[in-house]
Amino acid sequence: MKNIKNIIFDLGGVVIDLDRQRAIHGLESLGITDAGKLLGEYEQKGPFLLLESGKMSVAQFYDTLLPLCRPGTTCEEIQDAFEGFLVSLPTARLEAIRKLRKAGYKTYMLSNTNPVMYNNWIELAFRQEGLTVNDYFDGIVVSFQERTCKPDPKIFRNVTTRYALDPAETLMLDDSEANCESARSVGLNAIRILKTGQDTLLGVANRLLEGEMAE
Repeated sequence: MKNIKNIIFDLGGVVIDLDRQRAIHGLESLGITDAGKLLGEYEQKGPFLLLESGKMSVAQFYDTLLPLCRPGTTCEEIQDAFEGFLVSLPTARLEAIRKLRKAGYKTYMLSNTNPVMYNNWIELAFRQEGLTVNDYFDGIVVSFQERTCKPDPKIFRNVTTRYALDPAETLMLDDSEANCESARSVGLNAIRILKTGQDTLLGVANRLLEGEMAE
């Protein structure tokens, strides 16, 4: 963990708080009875996976889900229920990313996400401090644009190649141990971010800022 210069942030479960059950209940209330099977904690299935991996357009996504819903359901209602997965983006985490950049670290985003969430809820959440998502990161890689999802090692290689990052100098912060293991398999350092203890996002950020990671 010495000589870390670059930090790659996952979004859901790291920067953004999630509530999978809220999304499941919302989608089930619209008539999508197998929402629990389709929405995984770390990986999606069916049309949700196709959307997240860039293999289905937003229009195709809604065309697939609407027949599964009760009559009269709208695309907006599906979007609202799906985005129930996303709970909050605390400004303290945005501040931590800004402090890391000010301290000289290069920051990047690597997220399994989809255009429904990314171009609406996520974009708006990053505007809380009067900035945009691009103001927090030196580079952004999202699964629906890469057409592949974590834990596929390819998406980690895409980040390091595109931004000329030395894996040995790069730290991945992710809430999935499978994703951390995949990151390590391509030479990256990785820490699994937890909800409590010293390995919360803020805890790791503070240790980086205080230089404790080099010890």
